[in-house]
Amino acid sequence: MKQSKFIHYQYIPEDELPGDEVHLLESAMQATENAYSPYSEFQVGAAVLLEGGEIILGNNQENRAYPSGMCAERTALYYIGAIGKASQIRKIAIRAKCKNAPVLRPVTPCGACRQVMVEYEEQAQREIVVLMMGETGNVLKITGIKACLMPFSFDADF
Repeated sequence: MKQSKFIHYQYIPEDELPGDEVHLLESAMQATENAYSPYSEFQVGAAVLLEGGEIILGNNQENRAYPSGMCAERTALYYIGAIGKASQIRKIAIRAKCKNAPVLRPVTPCGACRQVMVEYEEQAQREIVVLMMGETGNVLKITGIKACLMPFSFDADF
């Protein structure tokens, strides 16, 4: 997999994104609706774009037997792995909302999700674009999970 020489990220107003990325962000927000988050009341949605245009959704699923819950990103990615389409991942959008207060800045993946995302990027054999946004505000867009979100990830050398 070819890696970028430079870390690439930018904050972009949503209306300046290409149509497929706007749609992916809208899909991620739609995915928050089915999140099971009675304890945190923090609903996270992920939408993963596969080659050919298919979008797979995931959302956080909490459990009172903490830490048995699952993050939105891993919910979607593990499903994609289970159906044998990991090599088709192109872009991931992540959004969140909270019942107690508006989420006004981009939501980034936790460390466990970042490590999982790195391995799926390796399977895809290309840098994956990740779009992160709250309920409103600018979008944080990165290209290359390993390069930008998890530069010191565990890799095959470990």
